[in-house]
Amino acid sequence: MAYELVWIAGAVGVTLPALKRRLELSRAKHPSLAGHSRMAKRLARWIPGYAYDEATFFACDGAPDEVVQQRRAGFFALAGRLQGKAPLSIAMTQEAREGLPDLRFTGAYRVPYQFSPFLRQHLQVGAFVQASEGVSVTDVDGNRYIDLTGSYGVNVMGMDFYKSCIAAGARMAQDLGPVLGAYHPCVADNVVRLKAISGLDAVSFHMSGTEAVMQAVRLARYHTDKRHLVRFCGAYHGWWEDVQPGPGNPLPPRETYTLRDMHEASLKVLRTRKDIACVLVNPLQALHPNKNAPGDSTLLDSSRSAGYDRAAYTRWLQQLREVCTERGIVLIFDEVFLGFRLAAGGAQDYFGVQADLVTYGKTLGGGLPVGVVCGKKDLMQRFREDRPADICFARGTFNAHPYVMGAMNEFLRRLETPEVSAIYRDLDASWDTRRERFNARMAAEGLPLQAANMSSVWTLSYTRPSRYNWMLQYYLRDHGLALSWVGTGRFIFSLNFNESDFEDMLERCVQAGLQMQRDGWWWQAPGQTNKTIKRGLLREMLGQLFKR
Repeated sequence: MAYELVWIAGAVGVTLPALKRRLELSRAKHPSLAGHSRMAKRLARWIPGYAYDEATFFACDGAPDEVVQQRRAGFFALAGRLQGKAPLSIAMTQEAREGLPDLRFTGAYRVPYQFSPFLRQHLQVGAFVQASEGVSVTDVDGNRYIDLTGSYGVNVMGMDFYKSCIAAGARMAQDLGPVLGAYHPCVADNVVRLKAISGLDAVSFHMSGTEAVMQAVRLARYHTDKRHLVRFCGAYHGWWEDVQPGPGNPLPPRETYTLRDMHEASLKVLRTRKDIACVLVNPLQALHPNKNAPGDSTLLDSSRSAGYDRAAYTRWLQQLREVCTERGIVLIFDEVFLGFRLAAGGAQDYFGVQADLVTYGKTLGGGLPVGVVCGKKDLMQRFREDRPADICFARGTFNAHPYVMGAMNEFLRRLETPEVSAIYRDLDASWDTRRERFNARMAAEGLPLQAANMSSVWTLSYTRPSRYNWMLQYYLRDHGLALSWVGTGRFIFSLNFNESDFEDMLERCVQAGLQMQRDGWWWQAPGQTNKTIKRGLLREMLGQLFKR
């Protein structure tokens, strides 16, 4: 083996130690495409774009004519109900789509792309809402929906909570208005409170979570004088180049190692390489380690799965903390999405692991947009006294905007009240019990649905092989549940859900599932498995590719 390594090293023109490091890096990557960013990006260029015609749309799994007719009738009846309920919102969405590329993107990627054109033509939903109250949102047609979107993670405490935070913040800042550069007095109090929450020494304010992560990585590189960052397979840290190296980014990865989450081989890479500035951790990955964020656009079969082991993930974070300390690598917790959902002190408090830098966003702004970096004093320093031209510049025109800072101050003050503290008491146990009730009810009703959760963030998986699981999001909407554009991949509950709210949500899920089942979407061909579905899709794609 040693002789072979020497021969290979000579053949490719690298030293044996360098080859050994490359092999170790390769072993630390997840074997799936999600762990190989360059390969995934290359493959994405070869996947052919094609769309099912009407006949194939309803029968791509070989369903008999009787089931096809069930599906067709159910589909157009569902489309009619949705149109009848929300004509103004749907019309407004159609009109706005041409000028809003975000709407075109999210509309196209709600379902697997083969189904998307026919579905967008015949089954439409509105994107405009005008009010929120309790656990519901109201669209422009006056329809109320139980809100499971989470507003991309903002809505932890409930929208009424944030509306009052924004109002209080506006009153606090109104005499100063939009004065920038100087700070409103509440900023000083925000810094004190954030230092206490994070357990760190210094704070900087930014305009978004993505920007906060960018600054944290810049600071790590500046102070370690190293270039590479480590992110873990499937984790999301914003949309900028270095942290989104696979499909979705026009540029290939340059200075990013995407490693396997919760794996000894990744720790070995961290222990042996000398070019790593920082490790980025998104604790939400504990719900689906080494997998991309779940969305219904990837529901090609029923193999989606999730599961949360708090003890195992805590041990992993402790190991990361250990090796980063040993090697002088900056450990960054990205809590932009999850921060303050698990505990009042965030994920650091919840898992009992102290990071070197931590980023916050979303809910911390009290309902207004913000990004925050908290860190150790030496890491947060942006210049060197002994080298005055060597700086790490980072400013933004709207950093520490008075109205945002006011809403943040109100949020931070409320976080310390007995009423909010009570929300966090036995939080995991409460949501785990609700998940168990959900799963038991689905089994009792004979529906192929199961939920996995990390506290109040849920993912639905499907227990029967099917090509049509993504249809459920539209039946759920028909029964008054609002989901984000990723569909059933994420149910994000606000913490103001009481037992009555949850029972209402559960009953709507049951009725939606039963209706979908009656309409024939979960019919299963004899011998159909997830494997046979994938093989059929591969043949289909290869046929389209060669045709092209």
